[in-house]
Amino acid sequence: MRIAVIGQQDFGKAVLEAFRARGDEVAAVFCAPEKEGARPDALRAAAEEQGLKVYQFKSLRAPEAAQALVEAKADIGIMAFVLQFAPQEFVSIPEHGTIQFHPSLLPKFRGPSSINWPLIKGETETGLSIFRPSDGLDEGAVILQKRTPVSAEDTLGTVYFDRLFPLGVAAMLEAADLVVAGKHREVVQDETQASYEGWCREGEARINWANHVDFIHNMIRGCDPAPGAWTTCGGEKLQLFGSKKHLVRTFGAVRGKVGEVIAVSPTSMFITAQGGQIEISKAKLGSGKKDSPGELEIAAGTILGG
Repeated sequence: MRIAVIGQQDFGKAVLEAFRARGDEVAAVFCAPEKEGARPDALRAAAEEQGLKVYQFKSLRAPEAAQALVEAKADIGIMAFVLQFAPQEFVSIPEHGTIQFHPSLLPKFRGPSSINWPLIKGETETGLSIFRPSDGLDEGAVILQKRTPVSAEDTLGTVYFDRLFPLGVAAMLEAADLVVAGKHREVVQDETQASYEGWCREGEARINWANHVDFIHNMIRGCDPAPGAWTTCGGEKLQLFGSKKHLVRTFGAVRGKVGEVIAVSPTSMFITAQGGQIEISKAKLGSGKKDSPGELEIAAGTILGG
């Protein structure tokens, strides 16, 4: 088939390469312009290296963007990790329209941080959706979904890189084939089951040590590796990674105050929370590097978040 890829970064690059590897023709690639000083976009760089036609419009609403897609004469548009708004007059141009990837089981967890929030909320299952882009955010009809379980030890990194990333690339190929062959179904999203979650950024990733150990563990793993759940230590920002939780079972078994570092070894740091302790295997203090807790010289008895 002849496709137009609209996307960015490593996922967009992987989708581009997957279609080309099986012999599909890439008529055009649309990437958002890089911000000043940012590293080169992986999709743009790969497309240019392969001699493909690349467009970088500030807005996909621009008449020039629509004209470029018209001239591409694509069978289908492939939206792979797109943060720009794509209006209906743009996505409807290819002969079979456009399909879009979203890393959640729509209609749940619409929005830009849809991998973080299921983990933060303690969900035991997540997945991905391939859907028709509409003028509403992640609201279009669903064509294909893939599911994956989420364990209590999963992090954003393991869920995305180990599962949703490769599953998503394969699902884009599968959905494109179904649509172009006219064998797909489009299921309207059930609005009674819908939820929208905004960005999970620094402000949302701050740890409240008065919360239960379950919530703190989920916050850390849902922000690992990005944006990095954090607290403060001696007035400096301290990001925590590699969380394990240890529940207490009997009255009086909780040691120390909430937020207190109760033990430090070369490989772990134990912090008290309501109902147990959090064990941390990696941390980053201030502008330093991510390291094992024993290298950070944080002493037992330190109160975090004060």
